[in-house]
Amino acid sequence: MKTLSIVTPCFNEEGGIAACHAAVRRVMAEALPGYAYEHLFIDNASTDRTVAILRDIAAADARVRVIVNARNFGPTRSPYHAFKQIRGDAMTTVLADLQTPPDMLPAMVALWERGAEVVVARRRASTEGWLLRTARRVYYRLLGRISTVEQIPDFMGFGLYDRRFVDVLNTLNEPDPYFRGLVSEIGFRRASVEYDQPERQHGKSSYRLRDYANFALLGLTNQSRAPLRFVTLAGSVATLLAGLAVLGAGAARLAGLAPGPLGTGSILLAIALVGSLLLFAIGIVGEYVGLVLTYARRFPAVVERERINDG
Repeated sequence: MKTLSIVTPCFNEEGGIAACHAAVRRVMAEALPGYAYEHLFIDNASTDRTVAILRDIAAADARVRVIVNARNFGPTRSPYHAFKQIRGDAMTTVLADLQTPPDMLPAMVALWERGAEVVVARRRASTEGWLLRTARRVYYRLLGRISTVEQIPDFMGFGLYDRRFVDVLNTLNEPDPYFRGLVSEIGFRRASVEYDQPERQHGKSSYRLRDYANFALLGLTNQSRAPLRFVTLAGSVATLLAGLAVLGAGAARLAGLAPGPLGTGSILLAIALVGSLLLFAIGIVGEYVGLVLTYARRFPAVVERERINDG
């Protein structure tokens, strides 16, 4: 009998964690009775009763495993660590707020059984606001143009992944992973399904503006070197423009068309142009240096505080 591993990342999900567990149990019993499964919850140092509720669930259900992180390691590192701990023949995710609906599991498993080693779930519709939806669409269109690997449209990371895919994950040093890019980068035979993202069943999103910004920069720096090349090109153009501005201002002054001391305007213009470019370039290079430092440290994705029901 094949085993499915279902991963649920948690952070302050006391209002719905029991409902998430019940929804997975229902789908597995009714739609996939021929499969064994484990349900791995990874808690990102919740400050509410999430861990206490998970203890009770694990005590009553031997298929439930729990990892509790020593601190909050962010929304990308925590689930990635859990992916590398699964024991099944295939792995998927079900978010605690049920915005990745467990009812999609039978369709994904069917494609997996037909030979797909990666089944990506592409979001057809969501309840996001217009501004966030537009910003996301523009960002992924830009990333798709400059990336060195394929970017899957409307793919948020939800899918079903064969054991071979997970085994490759275990060989990678990705302390700050961009999982959506890794899916394309690793490869394997792929199929896709579509789903409508439901509204959150409880609580509110813990994502903040800085989380979206960090995630966007992570995607850009992991998937492309185009920003560095852009800085090189922009530096060349700025140098040319600054030189032309100096020559133009000097010629205007000599022709009596520009007031003030000779060279003042051209020097200020050149300083402003080159200085602003330097600040921008330092920021771009800093992002890549920070990424290199993260890889060089080889710090684990998370540090665990404890495991529950993991015998």
